[in-house]
Amino acid sequence: MATGMAVTDKLLQGIKAGDFISVARALTLVENEIAPSADLLRSLPINGNIPVVGITGPPGAGKSTLVNAITTYVIEKGKKVAILAVDPTSPFNFGSLLGDRIRMSQQFNSPHVFIRSVATRGALGGISTKTIEMVDVLRSANFDLIMVETVGVGQSELEIAGLADRTVVVLVPESGDEIQHIKSGLMEIAQGFVVNKADREGADTFANNLFKMVHQQNIQVPVFKTVADKGTGVDVLCDWLLSPIKLDNQLKPFLIAEKAYKILQYNRMRDIDKVKLREDIKFALRNSDFNVYRFLDHWKTS
Repeated sequence: MATGMAVTDKLLQGIKAGDFISVARALTLVENEIAPSADLLRSLPINGNIPVVGITGPPGAGKSTLVNAITTYVIEKGKKVAILAVDPTSPFNFGSLLGDRIRMSQQFNSPHVFIRSVATRGALGGISTKTIEMVDVLRSANFDLIMVETVGVGQSELEIAGLADRTVVVLVPESGDEIQHIKSGLMEIAQGFVVNKADREGADTFANNLFKMVHQQNIQVPVFKTVADKGTGVDVLCDWLLSPIKLDNQLKPFLIAEKAYKILQYNRMRDIDKVKLREDIKFALRNSDFNVYRFLDHWKTS
């Protein structure tokens, strides 16, 4: 017990001081549920004033390039940035992910930038409970901006609502079909849209149509135009990202409730052995009258 407390205290001191080694070790403990991660989470001096930005959008929108451009701009202002890159757990995506990390390579050696990849662990929207907890670790260090780059766009991206203060949806001029995705769920949680690769044909028209569609809903959500690989428009976007966050009294409980629900859901499901469940179902299917509801009534009490 004393040893666990000593480890926790030492890690907390390092985290508060912004020591990257301590932060990295704490993230490893939390992600893999290694003792004393539970005590560490309960002891974190979480700073709710550090902006957490979720960067999401369809493949090919240039999310990683935009994150890279934002990081470059922010650290040139003398600020510190933490980046969580949420990777899909599928092994078939390693090629594209490696390419993204290569584009970020110029940031790896910067003493003002901390980069960590985290697996989705099967979470549909790309945000697992572990991601939420890891963000809280980063919020306890002295970063000025935390960015979480997520995979995909869809209704399941509502999961990011309990994580980020600002959710930014990155689109490109060719993303006309993505408007339907926005209408079907992202409109409610997006605090900003970025039309990246805005030097392409049709970018102005797409951005104007997006702006009109957003404001027809009486939602004051900004639409930015950037050319991330050239740094164009990134300064205006960063000024907005780093501006004070004002959450109304109705939205804040909703965001915290989404976070709490995700943690509760994970904790209550953690004892479910999925491999055992699969094997037991395989055995039960030998009965011709197999019924999954009757099976679960029995299985839950076994």
